[in-house]
Amino acid sequence: MAQVTEAAAQSAPLSVLVVEDDRDIAALLGRGLGREGYAVRHAGTGAEALRARPVPDVVLLDLGLPDLDGVEVCRRLRQESDAAIIVVTARGEEADRVAALDEGADDYLVKPFGLAELLARLRAVLRRTRPTVSELLVHGPLTVDPRTHRVSVHGQEVALTPKEFDILHCLAVDPGRVVTRQVILERAWDAHWYGPTKVLDVHMAALRRKLAVDGLIETVYGRGFRLGDPAALGGPATAAAPDSAAPDSAP
Repeated sequence: MAQVTEAAAQSAPLSVLVVEDDRDIAALLGRGLGREGYAVRHAGTGAEALRARPVPDVVLLDLGLPDLDGVEVCRRLRQESDAAIIVVTARGEEADRVAALDEGADDYLVKPFGLAELLARLRAVLRRTRPTVSELLVHGPLTVDPRTHRVSVHGQEVALTPKEFDILHCLAVDPGRVVTRQVILERAWDAHWYGPTKVLDVHMAALRRKLAVDGLIETVYGRGFRLGDPAALGGPATAAAPDSAAPDSAP
């Protein structure tokens, strides 16, 4: 998949909304991102962020806002748009990370941080949320559109959460390859994911139920997951096998 680099941002500027009540920090982020070619706007409150139009490509969201809790702002932003959301906050507790990620944040960065790390996180998120490759990914009855984040099975659209789409996209870009649990966690959650891997099993079980095709997602025990042989796919899923959602051993 093509990478989104700073040079690409300069030729086709992506918009970044900095949601930060500290104007000095907001100005610092604005200058740094502006030098890299991003079109930067600022919102000092959660209400301003929710009213921002046009919808930005990326939201850098502080959780300590004066009017609304940042996690609530994250939830409402995710309901209303597909903007990439990177939380940038002084809150480093695991509970805050989990809450923000569960409400739709694509990444979580704890202050203080360097501009180089922020840019790297931004590029990684954009590779997942704004892929430059527009070709459809077709595998048996499954069709994945990386540009619109739409998925269909046997021509019927299937509604997936952002995390479920990210997991499926990891498998669909190279369906014959086994993708390890760690790689999926890093791509769908965080490049530095260190939490329990059980969260992947929960999302994988939900994804299998929604796609409802037996054998579409195979567990390769001790290694990871892959999409099944397209020649063997076709009918709807029957009753789930007892181990269909069980975690495999760590790769």
